[in-house]
Amino acid sequence: MVVDKQLIKQAVRQILLAIGEDPDREGLRRTPDRVANMLEELTSGREDNVQYTLFEGSSNMVIVAGVRFSTLCEHHLLPMFGLAHVAYVPKDHVIGASKIPRLIIKYSKMLQLQERFTRQVMDEISRATGSMDVMVLTEAYHTCMMVRGVKVPSPLVSIAYKGKFNDQSLRMEFLEYIRPFRLNKLTI
Repeated sequence: MVVDKQLIKQAVRQILLAIGEDPDREGLRRTPDRVANMLEELTSGREDNVQYTLFEGSSNMVIVAGVRFSTLCEHHLLPMFGLAHVAYVPKDHVIGASKIPRLIIKYSKMLQLQERFTRQVMDEISRATGSMDVMVLTEAYHTCMMVRGVKVPSPLVSIAYKGKFNDQSLRMEFLEYIRPFRLNKLTI
């Protein structure tokens, strides 16, 4: 997907005019360029192709906890930021540990709903590992809830799981392992 930065710049200039600002004043003169560059960067996930390295090995569960992410909410184009926690039960092989944060970053660089983001990460982990036993928990603060509308700084938690994680005891074991890596309450 090619980002039309010129069209974004024109649109941002029009927005500035529509809210009664002077897009030619010192502080705003380069704002259309900045916004175009930002949107290009923050929506580049479709171009990211994560190459997975597989290793022989197995364990009862593999967990990568506390991966920071930020993305843009597709409803307001405002940031949401938080943590992702991933677990899977390997079959005959495992993937390189650094690939899990890479794919979280890949899916975060798209306009998102947190619930869809959580499921996309789960499905990608399942495809990459060949395991049907995957669980992903994401927790994020949505600035659209914090600075407008309800104005409440409460995180949204989204959970997706399948396979052996349908067993409540395995889900609880995962939640216990990630407890030290969970979001702390944001104080404002």
